[in-house]
Amino acid sequence: MAVNTTEGPTVAPRRKMNILFSLTLILLLLALWIVLGFWTDKFWTPLNITNLMRQGSMTAILALGQTFVIITAGIDLSVGAIVGFCTVIIAWLLQAGFPIWAAILITLAFGVLIGAFHGFGIVRMGLPPFIITLATLTSLRGIGLLITNGSTINIVNDDFTNFAVADFLGIPSLFWMVILVAIPAFIFLHLSRWGRYLFAVGSNREAARLSGVNVTWMIYLAYILSGTCAAFVGILLAARIAIGNATQADGWELQAIASSVIGGTSLFGAVGSVYGPLIGAFILATINNGANLLNLNSFWQRIITGVLIIVIVYFDQLRRRRL
Repeated sequence: MAVNTTEGPTVAPRRKMNILFSLTLILLLLALWIVLGFWTDKFWTPLNITNLMRQGSMTAILALGQTFVIITAGIDLSVGAIVGFCTVIIAWLLQAGFPIWAAILITLAFGVLIGAFHGFGIVRMGLPPFIITLATLTSLRGIGLLITNGSTINIVNDDFTNFAVADFLGIPSLFWMVILVAIPAFIFLHLSRWGRYLFAVGSNREAARLSGVNVTWMIYLAYILSGTCAAFVGILLAARIAIGNATQADGWELQAIASSVIGGTSLFGAVGSVYGPLIGAFILATINNGANLLNLNSFWQRIITGVLIIVIVYFDQLRRRRL
């Protein structure tokens, strides 16, 4: 039996709400940029804008991978640990003399394997996503520290590290990586049947199964995509800081979840987009950047992020009740 893709009575208002919400996020981001431009004369400088784009890019890619998982009503707490672990892997491979392309492919393969392991734990072992990904978070930090004996691995390959500070057409190369990931992600999530299946699994797993969706495969796919995005961010981070260190990206999983939720992804599943988490990531990056320019205590950055999450989730609940 095929999945019914006919639009139901709630689809049109849901789309209108999603469009309105996305426009609100864009206006919020623009408002932040305008206000910060008035409060500090350093915000609109080319150097700061470039740094802001670099800061937000890695969180944006991480949030995008997290979004695939959250749409299925799951969660991936391991993405920050995957990032740190993959900085170690690619640094070790480059130090061992592997070509850059081979080191990148092998590191991405680790992301795929970790994501597949999460899918196996959830589908075959019956473990909650929170538990299996929390266990991976802890384990990967420990494995990375064992590999490095608690130290760092320096990356001396200039061809690799120069990429992170390079620009193309005046835009940082790291931001181009966001575009590189976002375009196929948009096609997959919004224009393909696999994307529809992902939403169906998050909406009602049993109904999706009865409609012919291979629920097992879709859960595997969601976590593989999340793990691959995290591994890719690990590669980019290693290029930027020129070291492999298992303790890097500590807490980034929370930044990814926050960016996705602020971008309109519902923690209840079945609601999300590609553009929302990207905007959410740059809203957080703007808040952090502005707080640094204004010499605002870093604790306030966390408070503001927490308040934003509460407000967004509250309105998400109101939206669900109306639809």
